[in-house]
Amino acid sequence: MNDLKNKAVLLTGASTGIGAAVARGLGHAGARVAVHYRGKRDEADAVARDIEAAGGQAIVVQADVTDSAAVDRMVKTVHDTFGRIDVLINNAGGFVKRSPIADADDDYIDSVFRLNARSVVAVSRRVIPLMAAGGGGAIINVTTQAARTGGGPGAGLYAACKGFVSTITRTMAKELVKDGIRVNAVAPGVIETPFHDGHSSPEVLKNFANAIPMGRLGTAQECVGAFLFLASAAASGYVTGQVLEVNGGQVMP
Repeated sequence: MNDLKNKAVLLTGASTGIGAAVARGLGHAGARVAVHYRGKRDEADAVARDIEAAGGQAIVVQADVTDSAAVDRMVKTVHDTFGRIDVLINNAGGFVKRSPIADADDDYIDSVFRLNARSVVAVSRRVIPLMAAGGGGAIINVTTQAARTGGGPGAGLYAACKGFVSTITRTMAKELVKDGIRVNAVAPGVIETPFHDGHSSPEVLKNFANAIPMGRLGTAQECVGAFLFLASAAASGYVTGQVLEVNGGQVMP
């Protein structure tokens, strides 16, 4: 995937987990990566150092993706620094907490939707005109297998938001094809990352693993190839509007 060399990438939620692994993978491919974080500056700095050590270029950008003004500043900083944005990966998201629907108050509902659904639109709509002006590119949204299954206990709102992400991916693919922008999504299954810290007990994770045909949880590194494939026009130039599942066979749509 030599065409990723020198491509300018904005990757949200890149300080830990899948985002960090993908950022490092892009660095090995020679890309220029904007490593976004919300609160984990030390981890983001470590990712940026690894990207540069691998031969890529990196900057670190901070923003709360639920804050429109912060998103404006982030996108402007990345575009001003790199001169273009060729690839956007909308990875920022999270459970917030596990809660049954009947116990969800307004603040909790709003926080889950703003982080996992609204943020994808908020970041994308600011990047799209810049990407189109640069001749096109690729947008990769991060959904989850829970978008198909409804999620585990207390994860219903999160799963529903990711269902939105899967649908908006197809909408964006149709709208943006004329601008030379391909839009796809990656749907990880149960991946062993800090995403589950404080939300999923070891027993819950063990039960998840037992339900996976491969018999284990996935790793962040095992998700990287899907993102590099979708980011590369040489590898996936005729692929748009698709959701690529990475789940060890747990969900086979």
